[in-house]
Amino acid sequence: MSFGDPNNPYGPPQGGQQPPAPGYGYPQQPQQGYGYPAAPPVGAYSGAPVPTSMPGTVSTARVLLWVIVALQLIGVALFAISAAGVEAAKDDPTLSEDPAFEQLADYSSGLLWGLTVFALAWGVFALVLAVKFGKGGNGVRITALIFGIITAVLGIYPFILVGLIHTVLAILIAVFVGNAAGKAWFNRPRY
Repeated sequence: MSFGDPNNPYGPPQGGQQPPAPGYGYPQQPQQGYGYPAAPPVGAYSGAPVPTSMPGTVSTARVLLWVIVALQLIGVALFAISAAGVEAAKDDPTLSEDPAFEQLADYSSGLLWGLTVFALAWGVFALVLAVKFGKGGNGVRITALIFGIITAVLGIYPFILVGLIHTVLAILIAVFVGNAAGKAWFNRPRY
């Protein structure tokens, strides 16, 4: 087909095929090239697919929160046993000579009961976050990031060996919730 061919769909319109000029009877519409619709305005949609199920990294972060809940319950039990042991050692002088209680003698029972309450509260906080992962919004994501960072810092100082496990888990939670998949999951539209 040549350019002058009347059957060429890509050529200019031929003599009698001119559309009438817009006037009173025709609404004014902007010209769009080649019959394609205009592009949507910038920012109308991101182009990224909306997740319908929880991504693997976010699901892993949720499981790690459940692991922290279990570790916190173990810590609560150990703190409570230690606090009760210090109180018993103060009442019975023969127990205070036991080597197992010599290290506990440095701590007051009030401090150990305070740590018990703090460990229980931190475990409940982790439990609430884990439960909210399914329907939570960006606030849950930010709270989980802050929880992970604070847990990592707290895991370093007081308990180096046991705290190391908390530190690694907390860093993984912060990374998994803070990555692009976590952002997409927590910022998804909810109907």
